[in-house]
Amino acid sequence: MLDYKLLEALAAVVDQSGFERGARHLGLTQSAVSQRIKLLEARLGQPVLVRSPKLAPTPLGRRLLNHVLQVGLLEHDLLDQVPALGESEQRLRLAINADSIATWWPPAVGRFCDEHRVLMDLVVEDQDVALKRMRDGEVAGCICTTPRPVQGARAHPLGSMRYRALASPGYVARHFPEGINHQQLSTAPAIVYGPDDRLQHRYLAMRDYQAPFPHHLCPSSEGFVRLALAGMGYGLIPERQAARELEEHRLVDIAPDSYIDVPLYWHHWRHGGQTLATLTDHLLAISSQWLGPMPLEIQTAAV
Repeated sequence: MLDYKLLEALAAVVDQSGFERGARHLGLTQSAVSQRIKLLEARLGQPVLVRSPKLAPTPLGRRLLNHVLQVGLLEHDLLDQVPALGESEQRLRLAINADSIATWWPPAVGRFCDEHRVLMDLVVEDQDVALKRMRDGEVAGCICTTPRPVQGARAHPLGSMRYRALASPGYVARHFPEGINHQQLSTAPAIVYGPDDRLQHRYLAMRDYQAPFPHHLCPSSEGFVRLALAGMGYGLIPERQAARELEEHRLVDIAPDSYIDVPLYWHHWRHGGQTLATLTDHLLAISSQWLGPMPLEIQTAAV
């Protein structure tokens, strides 16, 4: 049988990205946590962590993390039914993309968290790679662009976020005075969220441009908009996030005929407990208030 004190140590080390921080999180010494990991590996006969070049769970470690996460969710259901066992406040660890957190996610789930006494531990991850967090057993649910769930999970379409290429009027006057062409795209600085963000590349491919382009990296949704307002570059920004700036003409669309609708799917573990199931029902019921319809090509493929 599994020793959950040992699994708790594994989860803490991975969640906190290190033995020292994991030990501090558990209120133990680093030596004690290290011994628990070694004992777990000795009992299983194989490693659960890769120590170098970067600390990460092995395939077995990921399966164990997934198990621990789901057990925690199921234990919460039991606490709801037997309050004498302990506190019933639930914490959900979810991977959500930064643009959702900056726009629709807080108003969509705020009341839910209050009514159901849920605390959220949000991992900010790009929507194109958030599913990896679930595959690695690090989160109970995620928002991503992939319709196909990992084994043991389910996926539901929520809607789409529309992105437009926005910049300040002064930036447009300097870099695109006569409209957009390939020569200008090769020299005009863009703003990209991070190395995993391919949205800018998709936008340029729509305009038949696939060559290198200068760009700033800014892993912050709010900072992304501020850089655009400062005239540092143009970038793909959610239409909802920049509604006021567009209305006040502090940002303008560099090509109003072009935009990208990014589909969003909610993924969650099948056996994740009642709280996760209730959150899923809530998101499916209210997502149309905050998100646009799925892109036409996806709707057509589904018919």
